[in-house]
Amino acid sequence: MTATVALSDLRAVTREVDPPADVLAAFGEDGTAWLHDGAEFVTAGVAARVAAQDAVVALAAIEHDADPALPGAGPRAIGALHFDPNEPAELVVPSRIVGRTSDGRGWVTEVGTPARSNPSTADEPTRFSVAALCSREEWSAAIAEVLAAIDGGEVDKVVLARAVEVEGDRPFDPQLLLARLRLQQPGCFVYGADGMFGATPELLVARFGRHVVSRPMAGTAPAGSGALDALRGSAKDAWEHRIVVDAIVSTLHRSCTEVDAAAAPEVDEFADVAHLATPIHGTLADPAPDALAMARALHPTPAVGGAPTDGALELIARLEGAERGRYAGPVGWVDARGDGEWAVALRGASIDGARARLHAGAGIVAGSDPEQEWRETEAKLDPMLRALVRP
Repeated sequence: MTATVALSDLRAVTREVDPPADVLAAFGEDGTAWLHDGAEFVTAGVAARVAAQDAVVALAAIEHDADPALPGAGPRAIGALHFDPNEPAELVVPSRIVGRTSDGRGWVTEVGTPARSNPSTADEPTRFSVAALCSREEWSAAIAEVLAAIDGGEVDKVVLARAVEVEGDRPFDPQLLLARLRLQQPGCFVYGADGMFGATPELLVARFGRHVVSRPMAGTAPAGSGALDALRGSAKDAWEHRIVVDAIVSTLHRSCTEVDAAAAPEVDEFADVAHLATPIHGTLADPAPDALAMARALHPTPAVGGAPTDGALELIARLEGAERGRYAGPVGWVDARGDGEWAVALRGASIDGARARLHAGAGIVAGSDPEQEWRETEAKLDPMLRALVRP
């Protein structure tokens, strides 16, 4: 376990407060953010850094002063994990968490030395360069190799991603970027952690008590009046989606006494694209794994890797020209009770000062067309590009 201070020396205090008009005003140095459908929190400062596998034990070691019934009671660990599950990962235990619930209650948790918010300077880039790191020819060639592997029976599905780099004439402002994503991408999980910022539609897993829920997405069409018919009538998208649902249900059965998945997928429409989505609910057996452990067990699902997993990951490593980093890895939070929410870090960018790297992927199955899959990645890149590069 790694930490910036001895965890036994830390004390957390949670108090209910008047709900903030905008939690983003409390976003601070080394801040993280988690914003979804009115249930939001942001952080400032770092009380400790802990190895991901030790997070819940580390949080439980922190003395805590709060009524357990208070919203947000207790310290949390927050972060974004690498796409490669073998990469070591750390989570941050923030010094200060400011949040509000979907029904309008506000709360503040402070751990160790109180941290300060960091109001936005609004001094954003005004000139940009945008460069695709993969050409159409390279994309088509990579898909041809995947289709050959599918025809040869090596894999059923591979999710290929391509990268785009954006560079501004001054550093990007995380606080303003998060505000823009929240406004432009309703219904998504807007996240910021470990330099990853984005607005993802896909919930990998959430756990509250013994109840667990996942909402996998696979199968994509442009948002609009024809999205429902386009997705419901596509045998290719239905097959791609079914692979993901079956894999998640199988994994959840290992730790649940019962798992219930909808018989047919729904169509979730967002600002730019629509996806097939299947709600999955489960009841955890005792001893119940924590939310982060479940996220690590599920990742990578066939929605971001492929099937079978090992063969798909080998092709991804060989064919993608840019490393994924934290793109498509789990992003979210966990508390000392083991509750938490973890989404898939999609529709985002890794930001370092004035430079941002975006990724977008498409599920390649039998019958995939390179041009159609390229257009799908364009639609998936567009939300983050709009948030970064404004006219």
